[in-house]
Amino acid sequence: MIRHHGEHKHCAYTKTGQNQSAESLRPRRINLMKLFVSLLSPYVRKVRMVIIEKGLSDRVELVESAPYDKPADLIAANPLGKIPALVRDDGTALFDSPVICEYLDSLSDKNPLLPAGGEDRIQVLQLLAFADGITDAAYLSTMERRRPADEQSDTAWQALRDKISRGLDALEHNTPDINADLNLGALGLAASLGYVDFRHGDMNWRDGRPNLTAWLDEISKRESFKETAPPA
Repeated sequence: MIRHHGEHKHCAYTKTGQNQSAESLRPRRINLMKLFVSLLSPYVRKVRMVIIEKGLSDRVELVESAPYDKPADLIAANPLGKIPALVRDDGTALFDSPVICEYLDSLSDKNPLLPAGGEDRIQVLQLLAFADGITDAAYLSTMERRRPADEQSDTAWQALRDKISRGLDALEHNTPDINADLNLGALGLAASLGYVDFRHGDMNWRDGRPNLTAWLDEISKRESFKETAPPA
């Protein structure tokens, strides 16, 4: 849920005993973390899915931001002016999305998304990097077509689309196990495929990729996927 800008705090009650004073029964103020977002961003969507899966929605305020306008509060959080950027409850900031996701995962034992170490962790991080690479290519090809017509490069655009196709082909032959525990790599892949659907529907990426299609169909049933769909 997006909170109105300025709603930085909420109340929480500590567990109390019968002999505690009225003072100790008063609600304590908890600073909310602030996540700078665009609701169309696949990188933001990935972070938002983590927030929902980890049960952290009541601890994070979503602040819609337009990076190209260089808003001062976003620049203060991330001098590069990129989203997502997370301002923690102590005022320190984190970016970009993989760092934010790992930090959020560390805040709660609920639904751990990243193994502590070993080969399992490496494999999750590899899938995340693969998914983010597909997202990068999809985003850059979208931006290429937004350049003035006389500045666009069909060669560059096609090269980016080819990257997307090669990545999806590789994942079709090595699709994540839908019955495995949900992890950060899977959420990154779900956000990536959702973005390809959103911006590159003409690719019809599901054609010839039944394994990946079935995987996304199952993941898309999760509330975290439904609640973070880009607005129409």
